[in-house]
Amino acid sequence: MNEIRNFSIIAHIDHGKSTLADRLISECGAVSEREMSAQVMDTMDIEKERGITIKAQSVRLSYKNYTLNLIDTPGHVDFSYEVSRSLASCEGALLVVDASQGVEAQTIANVYIALDNNLEIIPVINKIDLPSADILRVKNEIEHVIGLDCSEAVCVSAKTGEGITTLLDAIVSKIPAPKTDETKPLKALIYDSWFDNYLGALALVRVYDGSVKVGDEIFVMGTGKKHEVLNLMYPHPLSPVKTSQIKSGEIGIVVLGLKTVSDVQVGDTITLFANKAITPVGGFERAKPFVFAGIYPIDTDRFEELRDALDKLRLNDSAISYEPETSAALGFGFRVGFLGLLHMEVVKERLEREFNLDLIATAPSVTYEVNLTDGTKTSVTNPSELPPVNKIDEILEPYVKATVIVPSEFLGNIITLLNNRRGVQKKMDYITPERVLLEYEMPLNEIVMDFYDKLKSATKGYASFDYEPCGTRVGELVKLDIKVAGEAVDALSIIVPSVKAESRGRELVKAMKEIVPRQLFEVAIQASIGSKIIARETVKSMGKNVTAKCYGGDITRKRKLLEKQKEGKKRMKAIGKVNLPSEAFLSVLKID
Repeated sequence: MNEIRNFSIIAHIDHGKSTLADRLISECGAVSEREMSAQVMDTMDIEKERGITIKAQSVRLSYKNYTLNLIDTPGHVDFSYEVSRSLASCEGALLVVDASQGVEAQTIANVYIALDNNLEIIPVINKIDLPSADILRVKNEIEHVIGLDCSEAVCVSAKTGEGITTLLDAIVSKIPAPKTDETKPLKALIYDSWFDNYLGALALVRVYDGSVKVGDEIFVMGTGKKHEVLNLMYPHPLSPVKTSQIKSGEIGIVVLGLKTVSDVQVGDTITLFANKAITPVGGFERAKPFVFAGIYPIDTDRFEELRDALDKLRLNDSAISYEPETSAALGFGFRVGFLGLLHMEVVKERLEREFNLDLIATAPSVTYEVNLTDGTKTSVTNPSELPPVNKIDEILEPYVKATVIVPSEFLGNIITLLNNRRGVQKKMDYITPERVLLEYEMPLNEIVMDFYDKLKSATKGYASFDYEPCGTRVGELVKLDIKVAGEAVDALSIIVPSVKAESRGRELVKAMKEIVPRQLFEVAIQASIGSKIIARETVKSMGKNVTAKCYGGDITRKRKLLEKQKEGKKRMKAIGKVNLPSEAFLSVLKID
């Protein structure tokens, strides 16, 4: 087992993780030059289109006499759960930092996850071929901000291949071999799983003790079920390689032929059925969703298809949670929990592409804890579930510790933005004369809508951002309802700070006015808090020219027809129901 090295690549988004993984694969000869493609480990179309890694991917490489198990991890804050899972099954990590950009917010967050797992960290300075590369400055930043010794940092260019051999030698010499025991009973951690149409549910495991062979009867400790191992494979960039056994310290894919996706949950421990009394692998936390949104099929008959799609997707992305809900406006759907707004966008897009569904997503919200006047507590993820005002004692909203790294020239813009979002400054540190690190505590509700877009706009794309939860606090919050033609649309309700309620209500009804189609009668769009109307816009009626057939003659003939039309419109208004287009439910996201 001394020849095995398990390691991850961690970095901020767009610092060259996937390109470096490609270069390591190419250097180790795992994929021929003819079969090689950019971002070879990013398997989803959506990853290649957006240029981001969403799923952590594993690959087994051979270098000299060593076996290297490499895990490429995502860089965006929303996918830090993928990073924590991957690091739990490694002994070392490559910390990649862009030679021109320097240390960013997510770099710091990922390093702390690696340090919590007691991993050996090798600093790697990438993109040294760029004209703007400043290696000395970046080394000083890593030492100043993170506290890692950079005297032996490896300088590479993943694009040109410079320094890659030095990096491979550093991996072999610095990252420790896994501590394993072949004689102990099998103990393996499921750290990823996905659904294959031909093989069923597949589990990617890290074997800690013992070994697993084809034909073994294994026991999944979380579900308490026994299964037979039908096949074993090693992960490979193009197609998995079959093997007869996976030994301790190794990473591999276990095929059990399962059709139910819930039988191989990420974080579960696998052992042999004969030794099912062992203690499971500890230290593995389940993902906690931060952002909740309603997802509904546009065609209401496809509710069951959406349920099946979410079932299959959860095996591949264990961070999502969901439960059925109904809406008077949208019918049957699901309240889905996500790690952040990008995660929500990606999941919705994957459901639409991979399962051929047309979906509507409501405005995202967070989990509020409500203390009621009768002394009880309740949790609210859907604004329409908020109890009446007279029953609420106080509402607690989740807060996060936000870390922002920004060029000093944009400091004023960022402080204004953070203050407008009810942020409280905790720390301001000049990393270099040109770059500032800010730490703020702010409500999670303020960052789930459009905060990231505003942050990038205010800094021409140069700011980086990361956050972690830091408890709950009492907030002065109210529920803002939107009424269309006198009917409250539950899917458009949002919870907002009371000081911002009126301005938010005015902006929302103004945005809705542009979207709601004109009817044969006037449509009133109103924003209300409880029974008090705080804003109103009117969509003018689409008049039919009833006087077109009148030519010449007395004016009273025209007036009679117009009066008749007016009466008809009044009756219509009483029974008329407005069908809202799907864009109306996203208008909440576009208001500032």
